[in-house]
Amino acid sequence: MADKEILEKLADECGGIFRTSDLAALGYSTYAIRKLVDEQIIERIKQGYYSLCKTNELISEAGQIAQLFPDGVLCMYTALFYYRYSDRTPLEWNIAVDRDTSKSRFKLDYPFVQPYYMKKEFLVFGVTAADYGDCTMQIFDRDRLICECIFYENKIDRETYNKAIQSYVADTKKNVPKLLEYAEKRRVLKKVKDRIGVWL
Repeated sequence: MADKEILEKLADECGGIFRTSDLAALGYSTYAIRKLVDEQIIERIKQGYYSLCKTNELISEAGQIAQLFPDGVLCMYTALFYYRYSDRTPLEWNIAVDRDTSKSRFKLDYPFVQPYYMKKEFLVFGVTAADYGDCTMQIFDRDRLICECIFYENKIDRETYNKAIQSYVADTKKNVPKLLEYAEKRRVLKKVKDRIGVWL
């Protein structure tokens, strides 16, 4: 089987993005991998991750993020836009990750990713699934998202912050008991009551 056919099969099995270890398992040495890149058969997305040349556009940006960060949870501006709490298209993907995650994972030329580091125990509650066309990703639910906005209120622009709070208050799918439960776990209960209590 020719390189192209072998690699197309691999790309198909891996959802379009494969690792150095996947190529090594097929018998490709470091030199052979470099040769494939030079010959523009495959392209390097980031350290240790590759895709087939000219097919990368077939993998959506969301698909790439889902492949590269299966442990991440969409948050902040990305999640606000998803829930229509913000009408500003995010310029980067905001992803909550374990604070022990290697910083080098986020050194990407594309897509642009802004990590939010937090303790592992903060990544297990208030997490749900988001459909992004060809893939499903982890995302904070509405109630947890508002807790994060209040937690990071000094890092979020005021206009987006105010719109997010107002949109949440008007959202018929909000769950106030869950909001308060998450706020207590995230240690922002007093802030949540101060910022939102008057509206609820």
